[in-house]
Amino acid sequence: MSNNLSENLPNHVGIIMDGNGRWAKMQNKPRLYGHKAGVETIREIVKVSSRLGIKALTLYAFSTENWKRPHTEVAGLMGIFSRYLKKEVSELNDNNVKLRIVGDIAPLSQKLKEQIAESEKLTKENTGLVLNIAVNYGGRSEVLNAVREIAEMVKQGRIDPEDISESTIEENLYTAGLPDPDFVIRTSGEMRLSNFLIWQCAYSELWFTPVLWPDFTEEIFLSALEEFQNRTRRFGGV
Repeated sequence: MSNNLSENLPNHVGIIMDGNGRWAKMQNKPRLYGHKAGVETIREIVKVSSRLGIKALTLYAFSTENWKRPHTEVAGLMGIFSRYLKKEVSELNDNNVKLRIVGDIAPLSQKLKEQIAESEKLTKENTGLVLNIAVNYGGRSEVLNAVREIAEMVKQGRIDPEDISESTIEENLYTAGLPDPDFVIRTSGEMRLSNFLIWQCAYSELWFTPVLWPDFTEEIFLSALEEFQNRTRRFGGV
């Protein structure tokens, strides 16, 4: 392990938290048992990220495609998310963490939307780690929504088409105001982005591990960060 992990850390880490269901199956437990175990891993990784001074952490919790899962699992996941907000937001606030929910929350229950609004309001002024939890999130949907917003701006005469730039698009994404993720981690051995931050990840360093999310420890996270430190990022240059 690097003697000085505080140097050359990523500003923004994205994590595709994968493998909860397989982890539960290996233990002959229902899939929701794995999702509940995954919440403990979230708690640990958030604490480590905050301690190290990472500026932003984006966790892929529920994709736009996840609605295809059995109703009981979807309902269970929403219940776990609701309990997470209820139990964790005070501690997040005490630790100067700013919570943001990124994604289309319109289909969520009214109760959950109210919890999200209250949680974001409570932590809004915090200046430490920005914790983005991606719920009902899809990268293509995010870009599509940004394009529609910009088209409406053009329609209203607030902007000319020739003035549209990459910055214009970025300002209309869910992650507006944050640096793009320098480093993206995916657990469970799958090697794809699965519609996660597809605009923002254009130059992200990717790191894949076969470890299932409930088994993803602080030590594994630190090892991944150490590998990031040893990479040379050229952004298309020499």
